[in-house]
Amino acid sequence: MHRRHLLTVTALSEGGIAVLLLLMPRVPIWLLLGLDQPSPEALSVSRIAGAGLMAFSVACWGGRDDHAAQSSLLLGVLIYDLAATGILAHAGWFVGLAGILLWPAVLLHAALAVWCGFSLRQDDEG
Repeated sequence: MHRRHLLTVTALSEGGIAVLLLLMPRVPIWLLLGLDQPSPEALSVSRIAGAGLMAFSVACWGGRDDHAAQSSLLLGVLIYDLAATGILAHAGWFVGLAGILLWPAVLLHAALAVWCGFSLRQDDEG
């Protein structure tokens, strides 16, 4: 059940961000990076990211009760959360982009990565 909760949290949180990126990409760009006027290119790439997150969200939601799929899904979630942590932290530390939710997002993705790591490790031990 521990894994099911993690996949549910991931599906819902990333699904919400996906909807914002698809429909109103300026909002998450402003909240995360502090950019008031993102370029048309940034808006297009943000929408593509939103589509990817929506697919990720659907996969997590659909696989949360499938014990055979959970390890693969959690490995994907771990890779995503580690990458998101690093990319967002890099934006804040080295690029100087920081919106009001940048550091909370970094901490959230880092915490989810730790949760994924523990969930995957429990399988190796159990």
